[in-house]
Amino acid sequence: MNLGNNLFQARKKSGLSQEAVAEKLGVSRQTISKWETDETVPDIYQSKRLAKLYNLSLDELIEFDVDEKEIEEIIKNTNEEKESKINWTNAWGKKYPVLVTCQDRVDIPKYAHEIRIMLETLSADYGYNALDSMLILKDILYHEWKDKEVK
Repeated sequence: MNLGNNLFQARKKSGLSQEAVAEKLGVSRQTISKWETDETVPDIYQSKRLAKLYNLSLDELIEFDVDEKEIEEIIKNTNEEKESKINWTNAWGKKYPVLVTCQDRVDIPKYAHEIRIMLETLSADYGYNALDSMLILKDILYHEWKDKEVK
């Protein structure tokens, strides 16, 4: 992403119009438009004010990724009660159909048994609770997959 698009996405995420941002910063709406279209860039002081206005650090504003911010917000606002009501296989299965179709093809109990052993080993070796062990194992699995994919 470029800076202009980051500024645009951060402003939209904040629910502010160009006019509102311009008024708060003491600049014209056209100036905001020029920043958002990469015609010009805000100086460091205006950038700091924009970051504060959008409730972001300056680094976050420069590297703003609306998808990542939305995901972080969803994670922050999710609790166990909400999670227990979600069928994660079906939810993720909409994007990755293999999660739904594999149920009849894969020997799930076999893999579940092996995973259970790994979870119990993590708990015994490091004293993690069940949730922490699952999160750690999920993270290890992701990184192993990602590392192999890159090679």
